[in-house]
Amino acid sequence: MKIRLAKAAVAAALALAGCGPFWVSPWITVRESPLNWIEIHYYNMNRTPVRRISLFLNGSGIVEIKKGTSDLVSNDFAKHSDSDVWHDIKVIRKTTDPKHAQDIFQHLVNKGVLDREKSFKKSGKDKFTRFIAVKANISNYTYSEPDNIFEVDPDLAEHLLDVVREFDDPTR
Repeated sequence: MKIRLAKAAVAAALALAGCGPFWVSPWITVRESPLNWIEIHYYNMNRTPVRRISLFLNGSGIVEIKKGTSDLVSNDFAKHSDSDVWHDIKVIRKTTDPKHAQDIFQHLVNKGVLDREKSFKKSGKDKFTRFIAVKANISNYTYSEPDNIFEVDPDLAEHLLDVVREFDDPTR
């Protein structure tokens, strides 16, 4: 009886410490799947009104880019329809090779997009002029970070911004 209680106590201690079967490695090999997706929201706060870009990429190679100053760019359920910039939104749909989408997903996984260890660890800097957030479902591993990735992981933020730049044509 004492041995069972000791084993249960050790298992509970490991579970609380974050060890054991509850920990999932964020470093995976991405398989090509239409169920993979990533959504990146980027805001440039150097100008008023704030310029927004939202990029959605799925494993089938479908890309949707929304850009403008409207709240609708990053929030499909925005309420401020009386805003002066409500109609300032452009939606562009493109396609890319599913293999290329898989390569992008693998690159972002390698850079730590699924790494939960960095969640909620902000820098001490008060003001950032750029904001980038990400949501993803890659090989059935989900990640959603509402905080500014520039605060949490500036290197990852630059890689996410590179993905946005790859598909966003500023002349359109």
